Amino acid sequence: MRSRRRHCMGFFAGFLIALLNPLAIAAQPAAGTPALRDGQHDFDFELGSWKTHLSRLEKPLTGSTKWIEFDGTIESRPIWGGKANLDEFEADGPSGHIQGLTLRLYNPESHQWSLYWASSKTGTLPPPPTVGSFNAKNGRGEFYDQESFNGRMIFVRYVWSNITPTTARFVQSFSDDGGKTWEDNWISTMERVQK
Repeated sequence: MRSRRRHCMGFFAGFLIALLNPLAIAAQPAAGTPALRDGQHDFDFELGSWKTHLSRLEKPLTGSTKWIEFDGTIESRPIWGGKANLDEFEADGPSGHIQGLTLRLYNPESHQWSLYWASSKTGTLPPPPTVGSFNAKNGRGEFYDQESFNGRMIFVRYVWSNITPTTARFVQSFSDDGGKTWEDNWISTMERVQK
């Protein structure tokens, strides 16, 4: 009886190993595919106080070439122990005052950030988030979404670049042709406030 039980247990263990082995193989990255890097600290460069100069295209996707200039500040702080952060943005220019915030959430499973922009004009955190990550080789962050603009669905791209301990550059662009061409409409150059 014992040998029969051992034989059944051995068969059952072998069956489980054979059954679960393909799952273990499927969970592994494909040969030659690099593992995703942990980007949880990619926005740490922005924590703290900044002066910013903003150039905003007056009427995006209309052929307009008129830019409006603003000067302001950004205060950025970590939340959830660095798994998220929050920016408060304020700027003034000839067309008035802009007050907004950016909430950034890091997804450790996808290794991507979801960025949400809210304006004090609306007081809402509209979906969808702009989602993406930083390239480890060049330090450039690219984030994308698709949203409605003037009654049409467009693509939106955020690009972070020229990042140093004291400077950074952020550009928002729109595309109404499926991403074939992009029009910059929000260019922010940042300089860290030295204390």
